Amino acid sequence: MNTQFFATHRERFSNQLEEHSLAVFFAGQAPQSSGDQLYPFISNRNFYYLSGINEPHLVLVMTKFNSEVTEHLFVERPDPIMAKWIGESISPEEATDISGIADVAFLEDFQPFIQNQLLGKPYQHLYLDLEKRSWDATQTPAQTFAQDMSSRYPFIQLHNAYHTICDMRLIKTQEEIAEIKEAGRITSEGIKHLMRHAKPGMKEYELEAYFDFVLKTHGVKHHAFHTIAAGGQNATVLHYEDNNDTVNDGELVLLDLGAQWHHYNGDISYTFPINGTFTERQKTIYNIVLKALREISSMIKPGIPFADLQAATQQLLAEECIKIGLIDDPEDISDYYFHGVSHSLGLDTHDVGTIRDRNLEPGMVITVEPGLYIPEEGIGIRLENDVVVTANGHENLTPDLPRTVEEVEAFLSENH
Repeated sequence: MNTQFFATHRERFSNQLEEHSLAVFFAGQAPQSSGDQLYPFISNRNFYYLSGINEPHLVLVMTKFNSEVTEHLFVERPDPIMAKWIGESISPEEATDISGIADVAFLEDFQPFIQNQLLGKPYQHLYLDLEKRSWDATQTPAQTFAQDMSSRYPFIQLHNAYHTICDMRLIKTQEEIAEIKEAGRITSEGIKHLMRHAKPGMKEYELEAYFDFVLKTHGVKHHAFHTIAAGGQNATVLHYEDNNDTVNDGELVLLDLGAQWHHYNGDISYTFPINGTFTERQKTIYNIVLKALREISSMIKPGIPFADLQAATQQLLAEECIKIGLIDDPEDISDYYFHGVSHSLGLDTHDVGTIRDRNLEPGMVITVEPGLYIPEEGIGIRLENDVVVTANGHENLTPDLPRTVEEVEAFLSENH
């Protein structure tokens, strides 16, 4: 991504600010794991969306006064001692090169800057990313800052910028779509490498290791989410992540995994027989799920209500499961299919933005992931592609995988 990419996001956001406004965004920091260890750091995604920088502790400030917008970054002052231990922190020059923001100062100047702005001009509004996932979630830097500002400057009106930026993120640019497509390509390569080495009696974590190898060889540092590599009965648990069981002869392997490429995520679900051949029952269930994947994907085009995808999935799966005698009443499909067929995909795997009550629009990137989970038979099957809505329809961003029963079995036969 070049600097113009992030500058355009800031411009789009500033156009939605009230006059006489300040907007402050925090990169965040990695929480402590144990002892002197920290969890891996990943920048607040909305901060990254506006700045392009993946470094802890940074602060972005934007002001809008009399239609004039200013942009300021605050970075850590270089510490020669810490540089010997963990490496150099980002320099002002590097921050400018990445973000395109010329005004870069050190973090100790942040509070004086805010104070001087409020002293010198009659600001009325303060925008912060006040995302809060649960009532008892840990305080974020933005929430702490909001409380501090409310007590010190009670005349300032607080606004939550979270939903504004999230809705901006819902429509992807061509640059973003290219990054998601590459994440999907690497993910597909990882799946095929895993399949080439799969055989009965392997541990699920061994399968996972073959996927991880491909990601590492492509320079991928982060997964899109915790890998699901579930054999047999484990595949009937939607978010099974232990990956420590043995996959026995005759069982299916359900994979749900993704590479993260330049902070953008791939997300693919895949199911195959560990011994290379589907049983007749497995084949029947697999073909129902594949039919849903294809028919729901064919619906995707601008103007289609997002909610219609789920309704159509439930109807199709119910009709097919009645045909094979798995259920008698369409409402009973919830016993075997109990999740959404789609979600937005981007900087977050379940990407942000209000999509559930909207119609599909060009530039939206979504998943299509029908499944059936039959615990009493030890069969769990989910198939998932990543799809971008285009001007006239859609494009599958993850096409390079065998999908039919015949293609899957042929691939496994040819590669063993």
